[in-house]
Amino acid sequence: MPLIDSDQLPLLHGKYVYLSFATEADRESLRPLAKDERLWEFTKTLLIDDNYDAQFNEYYDIALATVKEGGQAFVIRAVTDDTVLGMSRIHNVAAKDKRAEIGHTWYIPSVWGKVYNKECKLLLLQFLFETLGFHRVQFRIAHQNIRSQKAVEKIGGTLEGILRKHAVRNDGTRRDTVVYSIIDDEWPDRKAKLQQQVEAS
Repeated sequence: MPLIDSDQLPLLHGKYVYLSFATEADRESLRPLAKDERLWEFTKTLLIDDNYDAQFNEYYDIALATVKEGGQAFVIRAVTDDTVLGMSRIHNVAAKDKRAEIGHTWYIPSVWGKVYNKECKLLLLQFLFETLGFHRVQFRIAHQNIRSQKAVEKIGGTLEGILRKHAVRNDGTRRDTVVYSIIDDEWPDRKAKLQQQVEAS
């Protein structure tokens, strides 16, 4: 059973952004947008080199396969004109334990620091906590990515710890992983503050 069905999808529509299911039809529109070293500075998920197209295809295949594991990959679009702004995923879903992770999120640099990420996270968190009744949402971030850590802290993520030497990036360098979470008991307060941030933007 998919995490989100067509009747639920309108819930992921805000004032500034809406999230559509990532499909094969989106592959070629996303390919050139993702070909920007600034997006992968800290994760090295994609290396902008002669093998970029093959890397992107593998990356996008994995994104589409998220649904088979109980998650969902999304294309983030602007409400005003349907411009593609980036991608995000709900993944590592444990339905029995009522927990999931939000990650693999990226935006075109021209919208960094603007309202779009805040509202995207509001929509995803609201869906996970209020529609699905989940107890925990986790975020994992490369230790080098201070910008994303600050963004998660702004939306109310609680720092739980650092997984040391947790992964090797695609360029062969090591990364620690910083773990944040929001739990259902905290969500009403976090939601109110996040709504205020969106409205103030």
